[in-house]
Amino acid sequence: MNSVIENLLTRRSIRAFLEKRIPEEDLNLILTSAAYAPSAMNRQSWKFTAVTDRSKIQKLAAVVAKELNNEGYDMYDPEVLIIPSNSRDFIWGREDNACALENIFLAAHSLGIGSVWINQLQNICDVPSVRSILDEFQIPSDHVVYGMAALGYPASPDKNRPSKTGEINIIR
Repeated sequence: MNSVIENLLTRRSIRAFLEKRIPEEDLNLILTSAAYAPSAMNRQSWKFTAVTDRSKIQKLAAVVAKELNNEGYDMYDPEVLIIPSNSRDFIWGREDNACALENIFLAAHSLGIGSVWINQLQNICDVPSVRSILDEFQIPSDHVVYGMAALGYPASPDKNRPSKTGEINIIR
């Protein structure tokens, strides 16, 4: 099996991370991989914000927890939070960001870094308490956050557990 297919088939969501810094070179590769994702009409209207300060990540997590009435929510306490955002006026911004997130997850996995999709912000990113933090992170006020990537080294080894797959059907 080639390495690309193997990477696709072995990637899993990781929800517990070590306190271990991700090298700048690896983070840059992951962000570059995101920027190379497909984009409708090659518009590339996205912005990628990487937050590497765990206290800032937890500040956002606490506001999200309060807003969603989900006490103790910590976004899995990642080492890095990548926040793709996209213009709210671009009709395919959500889809473009989903493609970029998949590239993030696959690039991270290829480097031995775990990841998980965080989707709680998409409906609350304009709530004033959330928006004020996004403003601190220099995320444009006309952008929506559809999903985020929590990254870190897995706290426990991946047992390469099988993934559930949907039905596959080939019509000839």
